[in-house]
Amino acid sequence: MTDGPGTTRVALVSGGGRGIGRAISLALAEDGCDVAVNYRRDEDAAVATAKEIEALGRRAIAVQASVDDWDADVAMVDRVLEELGAPSILVHSGGIASRGQSVADTDVAELDRVMRTHAYGGFYLAKLCVPLMKDQPRGDIVMISSAATDGNAGWGSPYNMAKAALEALAYTLAKEVNRHGVRVNIVAPGLVATEMGDRLTKAMTGGRAAAASDLDADAPFGHVCRPEEVAEVVRFLVSDAAAYVSGARIRVDGASR
Repeated sequence: MTDGPGTTRVALVSGGGRGIGRAISLALAEDGCDVAVNYRRDEDAAVATAKEIEALGRRAIAVQASVDDWDADVAMVDRVLEELGAPSILVHSGGIASRGQSVADTDVAELDRVMRTHAYGGFYLAKLCVPLMKDQPRGDIVMISSAATDGNAGWGSPYNMAKAALEALAYTLAKEVNRHGVRVNIVAPGLVATEMGDRLTKAMTGGRAAAASDLDADAPFGHVCRPEEVAEVVRFLVSDAAAYVSGARIRVDGASR
């Protein structure tokens, strides 16, 4: 994937070493991108993903930053610039779940932590990357949200609020940057078979199911969504096939609502 003759696109993927982020990192590399694999704590997973990307013939770095930390994000983007070049693709997939408490029982520190990771993190990364995209032939920002914002189920206010704020950011940003050739879109998965999905499944079923894949038989199309299926939507949105798509939100949940 190039921005023009002889120009390789650089992608920055937050939370890119595990789960959905890992699948996205690998899919973009398969399409010819060099990839900066962001991680917060799991360095081993990010390094392993970067090595897989290099095995595909692309450049990759594993770069640490907690996306809710502005100074850390600045340092991360500076490193991406120095080692890979200016990113023309930003995918904000890094995220954390809330603990499943009612509004009355939710610790305010949890609300702050979840909001900052999803919404503030998305804002910080976009603020840093948009200026770098304006001078490139094309820019793409994809915010990984959640189908949870459609139903806003109880006992999940921090997560619902954070993802709703992230989507508001994406819709706003799409209107600001389209004249600069930058597309901004949202991908909203339902339950996905990842480590986070497994934890959610265990909580939702009271321990009757230990993993999201245990619910395959009752899921649309015979299986719970896999990370690679989310990645396929992302790779479409940053491709030439979606050159006139911006401000869109695509659910990836098999019409399970």
